[in-house]
Amino acid sequence: MSKLRIAVLFGGASTEYEVSLLSASSVLRNIPEDQYDVIKIGITKEGAWYLYSGPIHLIEQNTWQTNRYLTPVALSPDRKSPGILHFTGREGYEHCELLNIDCVFPVLHGKNGEDGTIQGLLELSGIPYVGCGVQASSVCMDKVLTHTILDSAGIPGAKWRKAFPSDLDRLDELEAEWSRELGYPMFVKPANAGSSVGVTKVKDSSQLRPALELAFTVDQKAIIEEGIDGIEVETAVLGNENPQAAAVGEIVPTQEFYSYTAKYSDESTDLYIPARISQEDTENIRETAVRAYRVLGCSGMARVDFFVKRDGSGIVLNEPNTIPGFTSISMYPKLWEYSGLPYPQLLDRLIQLALERKR
Repeated sequence: MSKLRIAVLFGGASTEYEVSLLSASSVLRNIPEDQYDVIKIGITKEGAWYLYSGPIHLIEQNTWQTNRYLTPVALSPDRKSPGILHFTGREGYEHCELLNIDCVFPVLHGKNGEDGTIQGLLELSGIPYVGCGVQASSVCMDKVLTHTILDSAGIPGAKWRKAFPSDLDRLDELEAEWSRELGYPMFVKPANAGSSVGVTKVKDSSQLRPALELAFTVDQKAIIEEGIDGIEVETAVLGNENPQAAAVGEIVPTQEFYSYTAKYSDESTDLYIPARISQEDTENIRETAVRAYRVLGCSGMARVDFFVKRDGSGIVLNEPNTIPGFTSISMYPKLWEYSGLPYPQLLDRLIQLALERKR
């Protein structure tokens, strides 16, 4: 029986390019080689696609863009010839061959990776892919849309407001409204960004304008959320029509909040699996995560983040992440490993879920 050919996409035109390199390196090291023939497709920050034939450690070190390992490729959107167009020759484009692909694993974080754009291209091509579809990816990437849908479903979340660059002209008026309704501290975030990129914890009115200006360098829409005094916890959801949630893990960052650095490179952040919370809160989080997953139309996988309020008044859903980190310190694979699904088997299950959804 021949192996299925899996294309792992890494890099990408995103502020989270470096995180993708770390996640993809871990994925490449753990995909079962006896079941899958893996090809590596690197996307530069400028958006150029290459078939990469070099070692994995160069991806991890962000030194993979070495000419002797690179040949140009493009994804064919033609459903009669689904696959990767591989260009070769002295000038790079004299010859073209089609590499048939059975499934794509997009290990691409942030914009152009988990926002529905690459998913749309893969839908056009007809190639199965790991993770959520176009609609769920787009909705979960936009924090304003996520909050709107979860609010309508009665799923508890933080109080929030949205803002656009033009609102800077009437910020004094808005600050009075937000401080009354949300209080300080509040968090200002780009609406469309992941991994805490462009996020600021605002402690008083003097910090609000710089926080919004920073958020608007990442996206043209911002979300302002009330600060929650709570324990930060996460669970990992896996599945299509019948999703399941893994154990709940707890995050204790040494920084003021769970920042980009804390998530991917600061190993001083303490992780507790299982989380040090009550059994009642644990089950409530797992059930709410699956409910949110269904309401948002997710499939394949998502990590769902929560707060457990310290005053004992319950849980608050923070946000879903449709392409969670897969680095050596990432919670998604750690939670499933604790729950009895080791990393290689998790990757196999994700690929099988992609093929199942396509069928």
